Amino acid sequence: MPASPPPSDRLTPDALARVHSLELRARLIVEGFITGMHRSPYHGFSVEFAQHRPYNRGDELRHVDWKVWARKDRWMVKQYEEETNLRHAVVLDTSPSMRYEGRAGVSKLAYGATLAAALHTLMVRQRDATGLAAFDSTVHTLLPPRATRQHLRGLLTSLDGIVRAEPPAVRDGGASAVAQALDEVAQRLPRRSLVTVISDLFETVDGADQIVRSLRHLRHRGHEVLVFHVLDAQTERHFAFDDVPVRFRDLESGEELTLQPAQLREHYTDAAEAFVADVQRRCREIEADYVVLDTAQPYDHALAAYLQKRRRLP
Repeated sequence: MPASPPPSDRLTPDALARVHSLELRARLIVEGFITGMHRSPYHGFSVEFAQHRPYNRGDELRHVDWKVWARKDRWMVKQYEEETNLRHAVVLDTSPSMRYEGRAGVSKLAYGATLAAALHTLMVRQRDATGLAAFDSTVHTLLPPRATRQHLRGLLTSLDGIVRAEPPAVRDGGASAVAQALDEVAQRLPRRSLVTVISDLFETVDGADQIVRSLRHLRHRGHEVLVFHVLDAQTERHFAFDDVPVRFRDLESGEELTLQPAQLREHYTDAAEAFVADVQRRCREIEADYVVLDTAQPYDHALAAYLQKRRRLP
């Protein structure tokens, strides 16, 4: 009997795309990721004991304080500081450029929304509050952080609707929508939170400067920031198109141009790597974590980066 494939092989975007339910995809990602780890990612999340609370049906038995049960014959569950204090918000880019599929066979939006669903699922399982801000030219979805399973269902329904919706209209080249969304989240989150940004970060030079200023705004207000930079590596970083004339269309502006890829590949790849390096440097300067994701990459890479960020929270 052949050995089971490693969890990452079961978490590839093309494999999960065959699962039509976003809720099921999120659950498969989280459970597959946890199964594939040598130890539970929950260990070490909450290291400072806060209080006991009565056991409720559905609570995991490993959280029961058996010493209290032995002394008082009462079922009590341990709570920790992180369980009661951590708030989380996903800021998801749904602009037209996020609908690009490239060679991976899954759009950046579908990849980002599935990742957001997995993060929301992971948070609610930990009884942490999690919310969503989704935007294109403006913030069109804003769900404040909560920690209930009913709220999780609402988040997953919203994400599913976002992926299935018609693409937004072409933008007019105005102010950076990413920056606007980040500023709105910074104002609405009332206390220190973990903010996860999922975007391809495609903006003009001025727009990129606005994004950095908005990330700095979040950090100034005491929020921890994790940026997932979602790209199709084969085409958007390596320009791996056939060496025949190809018509390119800007999904943001609608402008079209016919080019010979071979003539531009070296210049393009140099510019693309410089762009990624510049974003990484800017994030490092403001102490925001930055992770480049390839839409062909298994989701466990993103979850591992998220868990590393969370473990470093004071």
